[in-house]
Amino acid sequence: MVVKPGYRQTELGVVPADWKLKPIQAFSAFVTKGATPTTYGFTWENNGVVFLRSECVSDNGLDLAQSMFISSEAHAALVRGEVRSGDILMTITGNVGRVVRLAPDFGYANINQHIARIRVNDPEVNPRFVYHFLSQPRIRAHYASITTGQAYPQISLSQVRETQVPLPRPPEQRAIAGALVDVDALLGALEQLIAKKRDLKQAAMQQLLTGQTRLPGFTGKWEECLFSNIAIPLKGQGIRKDEVTAEGLPCVRYGEIYTHHTDYIRCFYSLISAETAKSSQLLRKGDLLFAGSGETAEEIGKCVAFLGDEQAYAGGDIIIFRPQAQNSMFLGYLMNQPVVTRQKAQMGQGEVIVHIGARSLGRLRLFLPTLPEQTAIAGVLSDMDAELAALEARLAKTRDLKQGMMQELLTGRTRLV
Repeated sequence: MVVKPGYRQTELGVVPADWKLKPIQAFSAFVTKGATPTTYGFTWENNGVVFLRSECVSDNGLDLAQSMFISSEAHAALVRGEVRSGDILMTITGNVGRVVRLAPDFGYANINQHIARIRVNDPEVNPRFVYHFLSQPRIRAHYASITTGQAYPQISLSQVRETQVPLPRPPEQRAIAGALVDVDALLGALEQLIAKKRDLKQAAMQQLLTGQTRLPGFTGKWEECLFSNIAIPLKGQGIRKDEVTAEGLPCVRYGEIYTHHTDYIRCFYSLISAETAKSSQLLRKGDLLFAGSGETAEEIGKCVAFLGDEQAYAGGDIIIFRPQAQNSMFLGYLMNQPVVTRQKAQMGQGEVIVHIGARSLGRLRLFLPTLPEQTAIAGVLSDMDAELAALEARLAKTRDLKQGMMQELLTGRTRLV
């Protein structure tokens, strides 16, 4: 392999000739891990010192919802595992190689034995640069390749300490870290905006789908009816797992209603052959699909509306209702709201696997506005969905951009001026 001028070949690949390779232990004098308290115990109650478990170190940053609390006495006894603002944390057991850096205003906490603490104490090394280097997918893949233990993979503190980091001069470290921090800030702002938009949509659904808030121009009384009075029941058929093909006609399998679809079908995740389609239930635009079985009563009968014009099919354990003179998108939203899910939960039968049938679903009591108001409400909510989808696409694109920047900047392929 020909290395271009100004670069050199290293165990980490080609890097600029003026970059130095240093093991983590050279700039973090005491790479350590924590321990689980036994004498003092710990609690989920919000008091005492925060205790971070490996679940807290997630791919999306620090997840404090997974943390616990220990007493000040337990924290003092486990002082070796204390972490504070600016520390880098890495999972070393289970899903190894996940990395977070504690924010400047974090304060302090304690960690368990499944997390390694890296505390940069060399003024010539930028902690943010080190964090971004360790968070690269290729570094995480490296750790995954050297784990020991099959049931519970793990890496040792020695392996963490010996990890080589390519380091440019401090000004370039700061510039690279700054560029990546700016992208992180953009990602964080997008995530917050998406969370806010989701909350707004939830509030809008609760208000609009129950008539608590009316859209301009609509004042008439909503009518109560049984679901069976406005929709005709049908049943999905067949489509085993081994009948799904790489090419063919689109279909919906009941498990996908839980895992892939929300309120209405936007795209398909399974295909079947024309031969299998002959014994499957053909869908019609406007059909409502209910999952006929599930793991809990609370989730039983999740509903999605089929709004497309394509030839598509429904598999077994899917209950289909074909609405008459109603807006199916409106009903798709409504059927997953608490006012309806509570009714479905009371109708579910079974303990390990909960089932619900077409007869039970037909007894759902609904309050419905006129068709024009249904259509207007569905339009407002679908516009909110479209805005969320655009933001999520932008978020995914920005994440890809960050990965590309990391590959270029952290290897020196692209140098900042």
